[in-house]
Amino acid sequence: MAKKTSFFVCNNCGARQPKWVGRCPECGEWDSLTEQVSTYSTDLHRPTMPLEPTGPIRLAEAVEAGPSRTARIVSGFGELDRVLGGGLVPGQTVLLGGAPGIGKSTLMLHLAGMLGRSGQKVIYVTSEESVAQVAMRAERLGLDRAGIWIDAQTNLEIILNHIRDQKPAVVMIDSVQLIYKPGLSSAPGSVNQMRQCATELTWLAKSTGVSVLLVGHVTKRGMIAGPKILEHIVDVVLYFEGDRHHAYRVVRAAKNRFGSTNELGIFEMTEGGLKEVADPVGLFLHREYPLRPGRVTLAASEGSRILLVEVQALTSSSIPGVVKRKGTGVDSNRLSMILAVLERHAGLRLGSHDVYVNVVGGVRVTEPAADLALALSVAGAHTGKTLSDETVVFGELGLLGEIRPVNLGGQRVAEASRHGFGQIITAGAFKLDDDSGGKRNKAKIHCCYHLQDALKLLE
Repeated sequence: MAKKTSFFVCNNCGARQPKWVGRCPECGEWDSLTEQVSTYSTDLHRPTMPLEPTGPIRLAEAVEAGPSRTARIVSGFGELDRVLGGGLVPGQTVLLGGAPGIGKSTLMLHLAGMLGRSGQKVIYVTSEESVAQVAMRAERLGLDRAGIWIDAQTNLEIILNHIRDQKPAVVMIDSVQLIYKPGLSSAPGSVNQMRQCATELTWLAKSTGVSVLLVGHVTKRGMIAGPKILEHIVDVVLYFEGDRHHAYRVVRAAKNRFGSTNELGIFEMTEGGLKEVADPVGLFLHREYPLRPGRVTLAASEGSRILLVEVQALTSSSIPGVVKRKGTGVDSNRLSMILAVLERHAGLRLGSHDVYVNVVGGVRVTEPAADLALALSVAGAHTGKTLSDETVVFGELGLLGEIRPVNLGGQRVAEASRHGFGQIITAGAFKLDDDSGGKRNKAKIHCCYHLQDALKLLE
């Protein structure tokens, strides 16, 4: 029997409270609780699904019949398939988030066209646009539209009925924030609506084997909007990143129950839509510019890929008490630590200087292997010294100034050598962990045990 109840839900973490409080007890966010009124049955238990077997089974039997043995749906969109772990798994739910205008709908429509071309039936549910608008975009992108079905709908009940009737292989919901369940009194996009809609779509995917892709908005902080429980419900969480003023876009996996979260997919936004970048190693390098102090080339790792990116730094005199430390494409906390190490172990007086660091091309690098490149770029900008134009740097920096080795060292050296770099600066304990990389390596490797050893290479 349905009854009306009132409670308060945190917009940040989804925690439920019986009464309003100024600060959420679960996540600590201020003024984030909103009132929700429930007018449906309070029994929200998971419904019975026709899955066999229903009782406990041996792990060995589960492995033989589990998702690892299930044939994935390979779209042919290689960069996205790489991030997903080889393609879509039947019955999985994928959540894709990204900033407004970054190209989420374009990516989904490209994927729908690839799947349709391979013979898969796809239903593209648009809750933000009309059928005519989607058709115009598909025509502009030059997609094969034979296997794509468009459904301009926001009512969850109708969407579920269409999926059951049409029996597609893949369903795309663009976007989940505007889908609503009529039985709930809250507005579309609220915590209640998003949680219930995502849950029912996930249940349908598990019971029918349909792969469901949800497009979600992001907040100002870059996180997917709505309660955190939304990310716990789905199987895969992808982020579509990039600078709108640059042509390149990146797909990262923050969660993947059927594959690795270390892979990276790189695309280029063109007038004809998104294009895959098959060999992105030297994509973000522009070696034609003259060499200046503060410029260092970093061999960064993104999953199994190596990217050669340019790190730039600038220091300038500042007014005491209002010193600025700003980094674009790097971890600000890591940058602060590196500046402290430079002051303590390299004798650089940065306390009265503003420090700005930027990774060129809109790339974001957060791995510890970027520490040495950040330190040398800041030191070079502050002292007016440079590294040679054929030098690549990578290594982790400790609080005592020691330089520590990082993973995939051999692959980093091999890719740097392949692109014409003749010198490598890295940790003293460096070893070529990749035999093939060692055979291709023609670069001179400078193994430095301490930051001061690396600084001596600045000219």
